[in-house]
Amino acid sequence: MPSHIKKLISIRPASDPVIGPYWRLMRFDKPVGTLLLFWPAMWGLWLAAEGIPDFGLIVIFVLGSICIRAAGCAINDYADRDIDAAVERTKNRPLATGELSPKQALISFFVAVGLAFLLVLLTNALTIAMAFIGALLTAIYPFLKRWTHLPQIWLGLAMNWGLVMAFTAQGGQLAPGIWVFYSAAICWAVAYDTFYAMVDREDDLKIGVKSIAILFGEQDRFMIGVLQVLTLTALIIGGQRFEFNTFYFWALWPVAALFAYQQWLSRDRSREASFAAFMNNAWVGPLILIAICLGQL
Repeated sequence: MPSHIKKLISIRPASDPVIGPYWRLMRFDKPVGTLLLFWPAMWGLWLAAEGIPDFGLIVIFVLGSICIRAAGCAINDYADRDIDAAVERTKNRPLATGELSPKQALISFFVAVGLAFLLVLLTNALTIAMAFIGALLTAIYPFLKRWTHLPQIWLGLAMNWGLVMAFTAQGGQLAPGIWVFYSAAICWAVAYDTFYAMVDREDDLKIGVKSIAILFGEQDRFMIGVLQVLTLTALIIGGQRFEFNTFYFWALWPVAALFAYQQWLSRDRSREASFAAFMNNAWVGPLILIAICLGQL
């Protein structure tokens, strides 16, 4: 993409004095988090459809992923409004700089959740009921870092609830095998968010915020490796439950290769290396979707 087009798309909205603070509050300038939420939802649609899912549902979950990610970021910044200024990575967020007020962040959260709920109303009764669980998971997560070193586990539950909702939206019911894929997604999320927590570890220790990276300490990369193995194990079991063909299992090798590459990237545990390892996970989700598609041939 030409540089002037990229500048028009990504820099101009974020720098606009009116739109910019909201744009950055809801992380529209940083789409990786949306992709990490979006891909598991696509797994759920394809698993339920056993082939190409309904196009309308694809659109609903694309837009829903954007809305829920925006809502999660808004409530996260509201919860962290008193500590973000003390963290290098977050010191320029709109609430930390005073560009937006806590009230404006809360309004943004409810607007984004409302839009997501309107999209869910276009599905079925079971999916609508499960949407309330998803909203609760999203709203609670940002506050957990004050009380537990394991907020990343809750993040895994929240980030990947769309997988289960997408499955019910397409299939109209739940199947035992979907919980295996949900477990795989949770393990994957805890792994990549531990890389993310490693970026902030020094600042979090100073201000007393808890994280799984602090809990793991020098065993952080080893424990991430354990979570990555658990992710692959659950994906293999899930493939067996859905009776996928051999192509699926061979297609998991690139996922394993990315996990190994992330371990190599983070070998010195620096902020930059840990963040690079986190960002690399943007490729994991689509590779797993490709594996699912191949497994259904």
